[in-house]
Amino acid sequence: MALQRREKSSPEIPTGSMADIVFLLLVFFLVTTTMNQDKGIGMHLPPAGESKKIQKKNICNVWVNVNGDILINLEQSVPLNLLRADIEQRLAQNEKLIVSLKADEETPYEKFIDVLDEIKLSGADKISLASPSE
Repeated sequence: MALQRREKSSPEIPTGSMADIVFLLLVFFLVTTTMNQDKGIGMHLPPAGESKKIQKKNICNVWVNVNGDILINLEQSVPLNLLRADIEQRLAQNEKLIVSLKADEETPYEKFIDVLDEIKLSGADKISLASPSE
C-alpha cells in the first residue's frame, strides 16, 4: 500500500474580514469613549433680565482696569494680595453685601479670574458680574 503524501498548506490567516473587524472596533470605541470638556467658571448665573433694587450700602463695586489695577468703590486702589482681607472685612461689617465685579474689555483674562478667585475665597457668596457697558 502506497502512502500518498498530502500537500502541505501554507499557514496563513484569513484577512478577508479584517477590515470589518477593525471598523466594528473603531465604532465601539467611538461610542463608548467619553471626552473631557472644559467646564469654564463654576458659577450659577441667574437668567438674563432679572433685576432687583438694592441699596447702595449693600453693594461693593470692584473694578479691574486694563493695567490690572483693582479699585474698590472708585475710592481706593487695592493690590491683589490684600483684596481678600478687604472684602472679608467688608463682609464682616455687612452680611448682606453684594460684591459687583466689573472689568474693562481689554483687561487680561488671567487678571479677571485672579480677582474673581480672591473674591470667592473671601467668603462672598453674592457676586455680581457687571458688563463693561454699565
